[in-house]
Amino acid sequence: MSTEDLVRLRRTRDRMDREYAEPLDMAELARTALMSPGHFQRSFRAAYGETPYSYLMTRRIERAKALLRRGDLSVTEVCLAVGCTSLGSFSSRFTELVGETPSAYRSRPHEESAVIPSCVARTFTRPRRHGPRPPVGDTR
Repeated sequence: MSTEDLVRLRRTRDRMDREYAEPLDMAELARTALMSPGHFQRSFRAAYGETPYSYLMTRRIERAKALLRRGDLSVTEVCLAVGCTSLGSFSSRFTELVGETPSAYRSRPHEESAVIPSCVARTFTRPRRHGPRPPVGDTR
């Protein structure tokens, strides 16, 4: 993969990070990367280890977790606030990545995470599709 491809992919990933709540479709993101949709999907996966859709949903679930921890919005309001249009799909993906339903996550206490700096918390609370994170210091 060329350096120019990586720069365009990073620019597109940054757009996904900024505009996660907007209705982004893969064809539009591929145009941002100046690639065909198929090439964009393959290149993104090669560069970042997951598909663009999976990456976008992970961003949305990360933000949803933060909104649910606040406790002032309903699960439906959170679903819409992070850019999901289907409560069922949102709940399924949330449960898959987090390990509990959005309602269960919202209802339990989260004080223990309040004292952790946000830059550290993001590293260790990022939803993972591929099982638990290795222990700190493990170089797997």
